[in-house]
Amino acid sequence: MIKLLRVDHRLLHGQVAVSWSSYLGIDCILLANDELLKDPLMMTSVKLAKPQGVKVVAKTVADSIEAVKSGVTDKYKLFIVCGNVADACRLARELSIGYINLGETRASEGRKSISTNVFINKEEKGVLTETMDAGVRIEIQGLPSQKSVNLRNALKKF
Repeated sequence: MIKLLRVDHRLLHGQVAVSWSSYLGIDCILLANDELLKDPLMMTSVKLAKPQGVKVVAKTVADSIEAVKSGVTDKYKLFIVCGNVADACRLARELSIGYINLGETRASEGRKSISTNVFINKEEKGVLTETMDAGVRIEIQGLPSQKSVNLRNALKKF
């Protein structure tokens, strides 16, 4: 059972490992990211951040979709974390996930702030809007203790 699909460019870190994992009561984190498997340093830091008692699996986005569709993940209370907007929106569409938690995206040139820790570019705005128009609810929320903000409202700042 998928408990939450989250976008966080840091993938696995304190907020995910401690706050979200405990809040959701999950037993498995699926890191759906094509670049992670190619980066030994990032893989090492992911292993260090692993919460006790929680299985952590890293797969490409395509392999993540295949694993969920095959039913191999059905036995888990699954928390899926993607490193970017495009991957999360693809997962939501292909796996019929009705909610995306937008946690944190990188600040960089060409990206505008729509929230304290969420920065998007014009292309991501389009992907997010299309995903919401397809019926997926997207909210910005850094921590479970924080109030969530509907993305449509936040996009007014773009």
